[in-house]
Amino acid sequence: MDISALIHDFCPSAVLAALDAGDAILKCYNGDYDVELKADHSPLTTADKASHRIIVERLQTLWDYPVLSEESREIPYEERAGWETFWLVDPLDGTKEFISHNGEFTVNIALIHRGKPVLGIVTAPVHGLVYLGAEGLGACRLVQGQDFETREELVERLHDSAALPRLPLAEAAHPGVVRVVASRSHCGQETLDFIHALEELHGNVERISKGSSLKICLLAEGSADVYPRLGPTMEWDVAAAQAVAEAAGCRITDFRTHEPLRFNKPNLSNPFFVGYAASWQ
Repeated sequence: MDISALIHDFCPSAVLAALDAGDAILKCYNGDYDVELKADHSPLTTADKASHRIIVERLQTLWDYPVLSEESREIPYEERAGWETFWLVDPLDGTKEFISHNGEFTVNIALIHRGKPVLGIVTAPVHGLVYLGAEGLGACRLVQGQDFETREELVERLHDSAALPRLPLAEAAHPGVVRVVASRSHCGQETLDFIHALEELHGNVERISKGSSLKICLLAEGSADVYPRLGPTMEWDVAAAQAVAEAAGCRITDFRTHEPLRFNKPNLSNPFFVGYAASWQ
């Protein structure tokens, strides 16, 4: 697969799909929305559904690749097993953050090829952030109002990939302290034990709480050093941000095997994992 051709052909339209999904989410966020509970008792909102419809319709209209979304998780493995390349989407990552109105939720779109995320798009609608990463091409972060104003200007920036601001950000470096990012909504005893072990080993440890896939994006920026996720997650929670982080030189590895996370498994749950910034090698 020619990754350079992928980012040229797919990326701008996929980013616009994520932005449009984010706009739909914000209409709910700033207005009224309904909440229901899924079978696993996690919340599902009107915003999740609206974002899902926009992204799936856009991706399937533009390209002949299947789409696996959190809201279409029932697709059986017998069908998915034949997918060499497909889109993996979380239309609203951080629904609890959405409901609590703290703004720390994202739209995640990843392109998976042979079990590996090769292109990732993460947008944070409230903050106007666009994270982008592709295998072999690096990663960047664009801020609306700073790096672009309109959709048209954003597309122009994306077509000139050599001029994009690269991750990690030089100004994010913070030597002398280990910055550990942890989930705002899911932080169990295993994670606390991991952080305590870092404190014993390194002494000066700063804890950063953040929601959704923004935690992995902080690693890509260089704004955090370590992200232990020693709790349950699903493939769509991680894939897009992992593509961004790996393109920025980070590592996202299975806590026990130390191998990179793989995608389109029979069971769509992720193992416990730890993410390390590019400077943490």
